[in-house]
Amino acid sequence: MKILYLTDLYYEAKGRKYYEEDLYITSILKNKFNLVLCHPLNSKSFEEDVDLIIFRNTGSVIGYKEEYKKFINRIKTKNIRTFNEFNGKADMQGKQYLLELTKANYPVIPTINSQKDLSSLHDVEEYVIKPLDGADSIGLEYVTKKELIEKELSDKMLIQPRIDFEYEVSFYYINDKFEYALYAPNKEKRWELEQYKPTKEDLEFAEKFIKWNTIKKGIQRVDACRTKDGKLLLVELEDLNPYLSLSSLDEETKNQFMEDFIKTIQSYDD
Repeated sequence: MKILYLTDLYYEAKGRKYYEEDLYITSILKNKFNLVLCHPLNSKSFEEDVDLIIFRNTGSVIGYKEEYKKFINRIKTKNIRTFNEFNGKADMQGKQYLLELTKANYPVIPTINSQKDLSSLHDVEEYVIKPLDGADSIGLEYVTKKELIEKELSDKMLIQPRIDFEYEVSFYYINDKFEYALYAPNKEKRWELEQYKPTKEDLEFAEKFIKWNTIKKGIQRVDACRTKDGKLLLVELEDLNPYLSLSSLDEETKNQFMEDFIKTIQSYDD
């Protein structure tokens, strides 16, 4: 099986070493598959020569929006198989889903895209505004209510209350199978992660969003925050290229994840 593994080994992200994670993953996959790595911007000439394209730690696609759209068009019109599948409804499509989930009363940080709807949000000291197509905190800004009211915002910006939470926690899935959870016990150091043992209620929370999404084959990360009253609220559902923080896992969990990853890739040939 020939695989084109798309990654950006030079992408810089605060607190994360994308290249180390992808070098680890590919060091294992190369023992099972014929593997070639390249950047998404260079993938066109290889795409029809492989059995599967794995879209991994490519960083934010904001920097190459048009090329990304062309890539999506090519794989859909030519029926090129990919992992993740590109039929997700979450971050893959931008942050619009946060508005949809808010309207549908899912346990998500309340989100609007117009100041005229401000009364529907919690009355807090600060609000968060961020771009509809944002990623990696690009364009994110904290403002007071007065500043927010006075700002000129397009409908391409999202508005949320700034939540005073206990900690952030993420749940990682391959397809619809829960793999592991990680959390940042110190919210001031969000990338100093530890393994987290989820409760039954925690997994019920995360699986609401996995079931809501339309991805059958892919890796998803459900990011949430634990509020002061103990509830979980969705921060984002990353279904495009979630960073996996594999270096924060014990060997048993990491090995199990890679086994399931390999089985899923092999299932494309079933």
